[in-house]
Amino acid sequence: MTNLSLLILPGDGIGPEVMAEVRKIIDWYGTKRGVTFDVTEDLVGGCAYDKYGTPLHDDTMAKAQAVDAVLLGAVGGPKYDNLDFSVKPERGLLRLRKEMDLFANLRPAQCFDALADFSSLKKDVVAGLDIMIVRELTSGIYFGEPRGIFKEGNERVGINTQRYTESEIERVARAAFELARKRGNKVCSMEKANVMESGILWREVVTEVHAKDYADVELSHMYADAGAMQLCRWPKQFDVIVTDNLFGDLLSDAAAMLTGSLGMLPSASLGAPMASGRPKALYEPVHGSAPDIAGQGKANPIACVLSFAMALRYSFDMGAEADRVEKAVEKVLADGLRTADLLGEEGVTPVSTGEMGDAIVAALDASL
Repeated sequence: MTNLSLLILPGDGIGPEVMAEVRKIIDWYGTKRGVTFDVTEDLVGGCAYDKYGTPLHDDTMAKAQAVDAVLLGAVGGPKYDNLDFSVKPERGLLRLRKEMDLFANLRPAQCFDALADFSSLKKDVVAGLDIMIVRELTSGIYFGEPRGIFKEGNERVGINTQRYTESEIERVARAAFELARKRGNKVCSMEKANVMESGILWREVVTEVHAKDYADVELSHMYADAGAMQLCRWPKQFDVIVTDNLFGDLLSDAAAMLTGSLGMLPSASLGAPMASGRPKALYEPVHGSAPDIAGQGKANPIACVLSFAMALRYSFDMGAEADRVEKAVEKVLADGLRTADLLGEEGVTPVSTGEMGDAIVAALDASL
């Protein structure tokens, strides 16, 4: 299988290190499975600003629009804290999401059995956890107008506007219902309809979409603050959670820590189908650029590896191969291999970033 195009944007901090381990797996697929990817690489974030004076060059944006999928490492770092807001590294990522119209952010929170004791919650609460948070990504309070810091009388006021249209809510709701049909067939929609008009509209539209086309899926509604509490109390009650941009940002990070480490969690951001029928897509680990450990071989590459597995599943229709990668990760963890973020247990084997990548490739070999 060929002509699967992939743009790799390693980014800043530990991004290049974790992406190097994904490149090993991409090479393995070409050598061992006859699946070759047309890979191009470019800059995003702080490194792009250093070279181009912008966190995302127009040429890079054009490449992202043309490929089947984009795989990103991480952006940002204290070096760039004093830049103008318009050219901060994170603006490159936001531009990718906005111009590719990546409206559905998929954030799985899965607890591997080997790491159940690593969560801050009791083992029986998190063991076997497998939930998916679908976060609306291109609208809401992060993009609404008016926004800014203005002078009113003798003081400044900061303004951000929460804004959603029916069509924006409908399309992310449909994405959540479609995912649920392939999982546990349950969706919980979270908003703040008790105090926000946008929350009232959100609940109404999700309910309408459900009644019209997804009555076979179990639907429930929950206020987002109550949802945060329930995620900490008994997260396994959920299958798919769908929510807006702001609440999704908060809830998905809370869910991430149920699994023990941000270094374990991937994400996918999906848009409308292209001419090929594949959705526009960006895949990235949930963790940040971690500049304090960059270049030391301490970074955990698993989240980036699992992000590539999500690309196999959602962009390349290779669900069985995605399962293969995920099972390879599960095997190395069961064998006791741990990067620096996962140390603390007795009887485990500390490994570097590169050694973890090599172990995953060895587990892929063993799967054949």
